[in-house]
Amino acid sequence: MTGEGAGAEVSGDAASGDAASGEVIRIGGWSRLSTCDWPGRLVTTVFCQGCPWRCGYCHNPGLLPARAPAAVSWNEVLGHLARRTGLLDGIVFSGGEPLLQRGLPQAVREARALGLEVGLHTGGAFPRRLARLLDADLLDWVGFDVKAPPGRYERVTGIGHAAASAERSLRLLLASGVPHQLRTTVDPALLDPPAMADLDAWLADLGGTPTHRQTVRPPAA
Repeated sequence: MTGEGAGAEVSGDAASGDAASGEVIRIGGWSRLSTCDWPGRLVTTVFCQGCPWRCGYCHNPGLLPARAPAAVSWNEVLGHLARRTGLLDGIVFSGGEPLLQRGLPQAVREARALGLEVGLHTGGAFPRRLARLLDADLLDWVGFDVKAPPGRYERVTGIGHAAASAERSLRLLLASGVPHQLRTTVDPALLDPPAMADLDAWLADLGGTPTHRQTVRPPAA
C-alpha cells in the first residue's frame, strides 16, 4: 500500500491539530531559539505532537501519541514570533511528524505572513500532504529523514507501507527544487554497512545525494 492509506492516517482530531481548543496544530514542545534545526538559519522550532511510525531509537518518544495534551498553543508561538520580527530568520516545524497535522498549511501561512522563512522536518509519511505544501511554494527548506533502504524500512519504522510513502515523498521533494538536507540516523543494530550501501544506491537512482549520517544516541542512564 502506498501514500496515505490504511494505517498511515490517524482519525479524529489527532490529525487535525487540537480541535477541542480551536488550535490550528497540536504542539508537544517548543525551542524558542535554535541554531541547529536548519543549517545556517536562526530559527524557532515547534515540535508537533504525533507520529504514525514507531522507530525504536526515537529521540522524542513523548511526541509519538497523537492525542497527548499540547504543551503550548500555536497562538502563543505566533505571539512570540510577532514580537521578534526581524530577529529570527524562520521557523521549523518538526516532530513527531508535522505532516500529521491537518492544520499545518494554515500555520505555515501565518508564519510566512510575519516575514519568516519556513522549514520542515519530515520522514515522508504523508506524500499527498507534502505535495500540497510544495505545490503551493510554502516551504523554503526541508530536512528529510531517510530511515533506511527500502527493504529495511519496516524493520526500522514498524510500518509495512513506510518505504513506499517515503519514496513517493522523496521523489516529490527532489523534483520540487526546494533546498533540503537528507539525513539518516544510524543504529548499527538496524543498519549495517551493506544496508548503508543499499541506501546510497537507492538515493542515487532517485537523483539524490548521500545522506548526512548521525549515530543513534544511547538511552539516557
